[in-house]
Amino acid sequence: IETLQTIAMVLAELIAAGHFVSPNEVQQVDGLGLLPLRVDGVQLTPGVAIGHAVLHEPRISIQKVVAEDVGHELKRFEEAAHGVREDVDRMLEAHDMQSGEQREILETFRMFVDDRGWLERVREAIASGLTAEAAVQRAFDDVHARVGQSADPYIRERLSDLQDLTNRLLLRLSGRVAPDPSSLPDDMIVVARDMGPAELLDYDRTRLRGLVLEEGSAMSHVAIVARALDIPVVGRAPDVLARIEPGDAIVVDGDNGQVLVRPADDILETVDGAIGARAARRRRYAALRELPAATRDQARISLHINAGLLIDMQHLDETGADGVGLYRTEIPFMVRSEFPDVDAQAWLYGRVLDLADGRPVAFRTLDVGGDKVLPYVGTFGDDNPAMGWRAIRIGLDRPAMLRRQLRALIQAANGRPLSVMYPMIAEVGELKRARRLLDLELERAKRRGQALPQPLRVGVMFEVPALAWQLDSLVRHVDFISVGTNDLMQFLYAADRGNTRLAGRYDSLSPAMLRLLHFVVEKLRPTGVELSVCGEMAGQPVDALALLAIGVRTLSMAPGSIGPVKAMIRSLDLKHATRFVSAMLTQPDQPMRETLRLFAADHAIEI
Repeated sequence: IETLQTIAMVLAELIAAGHFVSPNEVQQVDGLGLLPLRVDGVQLTPGVAIGHAVLHEPRISIQKVVAEDVGHELKRFEEAAHGVREDVDRMLEAHDMQSGEQREILETFRMFVDDRGWLERVREAIASGLTAEAAVQRAFDDVHARVGQSADPYIRERLSDLQDLTNRLLLRLSGRVAPDPSSLPDDMIVVARDMGPAELLDYDRTRLRGLVLEEGSAMSHVAIVARALDIPVVGRAPDVLARIEPGDAIVVDGDNGQVLVRPADDILETVDGAIGARAARRRRYAALRELPAATRDQARISLHINAGLLIDMQHLDETGADGVGLYRTEIPFMVRSEFPDVDAQAWLYGRVLDLADGRPVAFRTLDVGGDKVLPYVGTFGDDNPAMGWRAIRIGLDRPAMLRRQLRALIQAANGRPLSVMYPMIAEVGELKRARRLLDLELERAKRRGQALPQPLRVGVMFEVPALAWQLDSLVRHVDFISVGTNDLMQFLYAADRGNTRLAGRYDSLSPAMLRLLHFVVEKLRPTGVELSVCGEMAGQPVDALALLAIGVRTLSMAPGSIGPVKAMIRSLDLKHATRFVSAMLTQPDQPMRETLRLFAADHAIEI
């Protein structure tokens, strides 16, 4: 049996190292490996790029397992760890790593190198007789065996960071050096199974055009860093490493979550033209930055951005937006390993207000649960999470958690204006309870001599249809209401927006949706309570046209939508559009979206 095991191990190593079959014996079959190929994945960061493939294959084959000199192996390991620390420190010194989440992520990665528990496991493995390389691999394998099958996406992402560290140590221990930059193309599309943030930063950022991953998620550290660097990323692209050759021409379509491999010349020309047109549109939209979002008949519209990370705040100046209509406070919580304390939260919210530079920011309190899980809280075990224990329901059932966040917001404001918005309010009683927690924190701050927010504005997300029939009572307790059209649509139509079978079945430009929103607009008109729309409808020019026509005057959207929506607004005669949409709502069988498109085309409205 031992002999068979030995033979099996040798064969496995030969196969893994590629020595079992001579390269001369490997041939393309009918040229299939050269055919164009489309791989469908998911968008991790938006954008489109053309370039040539660079396969990121950091795995090192360990040639020697048993140590001859334990002391020597320990010394090699300590020197390798020190070298990795220096590498990461150099990355942190780069000019584009001086602030924001990308720096925090790299600092978190730096902490991996100093993690005493993990380092001690490596040292113990060396002391047991393994080489430094084998000990590093064993320490990683032990962690992978414990958590590799976890359903928690956060834990899987942190495993990617640890794999990054393992690869770096193995590279140093093996004496291998990184590829000569001059041998890499000037338009790199890096293709990998997965990556840690430091691995991405190893590549020359002036030549890196895009990234394709077999795994990954939008909240992974590598995706957040790529977003900060404005690099399009497609993730969850199955088996791309096996289907792409180094140097292959590749199109990364981050907007649609697609990868085109070895596309035909006419496709490349089309995409290149589209990229050029996109750049031209961005220049045109940038030229609108200083111009008001006013219609041709001089109706002034307020445009805001949605944000969730510090890196998003740069878009305020880039777009000329009036403020932040929705700051999703849960996103920084989701990329941390533990619940941030009050001081950490206050620092973050204070930086957001600093970067807003006097422009309003609506902070939505934690909207977790459903598909947004905090790794240190665990799953909530709901059969139907979208309608389960989430958002304000968790905050009211765990008041200490909500109070800590409210305390941090008050501390961060430090006498400045503050807008607090509660998500998924279904009953006025829920708002009253949430407001009571805020009042308790205000009283606490006053007793301690802290500066109170001036002014303090309280609002709610209108996402649950039941709230529409409580507006008369609700308006007595709020300063503003923001419509979250994404959740409102799924609750109105009892259609889970994450269910691919229902995608596209119900249109946001439906009579039911527009009539509900028009009802809310008319109810609020005499009250003085501000109304905004911050869901995806706000960022689609056709949908935004309909919203303006039914009376909405404040829209909040992804930063990239500000330009197209402002262009639509400046080409619009609002009085004419209002009459047209009002007539449409009396004819519910009309295909509203197509009819609006025709209306826009007939009246030279940019959509």
